Amino acid sequence: MSQSTVTHSTFVIERSYPASPQRVFSAFADPAKKKRWFMEGDGFESEAFEADFRVGGKEYSRFRPTEESPVKGMAISNHTWYQDIVENKRIVVAYTMTVGDYRMSASLATFEMLPEGSGTKLVFTEQGAFFENSDGPKLREGGWSELLERLGKELESE
Repeated sequence: MSQSTVTHSTFVIERSYPASPQRVFSAFADPAKKKRWFMEGDGFESEAFEADFRVGGKEYSRFRPTEESPVKGMAISNHTWYQDIVENKRIVVAYTMTVGDYRMSASLATFEMLPEGSGTKLVFTEQGAFFENSDGPKLREGGWSELLERLGKELESE
């Protein structure tokens, strides 16, 4: 019997932000805001970012670990397709992640923005297919946890 070369996984991350669902949604919809929290962090250099935020639209990002990063190496690319957008409530994307020329994974990701008092509870769910030699579900969950922390800092800076 052959062993599968794909690891399937689903994980959920929840965050509460002291910002309205409209402001959280805007941090995804506005390309300048999205680029700041999604791509411009310590240890990474942005090489490309394009976003067409609409159902059927595409987003492309490419970044590279800097010398200071614990993860040195090839450029990392994301190709994203917007599947569903409900203003101030929900964003659903399908995306692939590539390192160099190697496609590591394909995922469906949902961002739900739920009113919580005067703020927002963000529920992020990823359903992923992780291919051999990929980062795997645990590292991906850690990566998204860090990104959602950066989203919180973006919201604080507004």
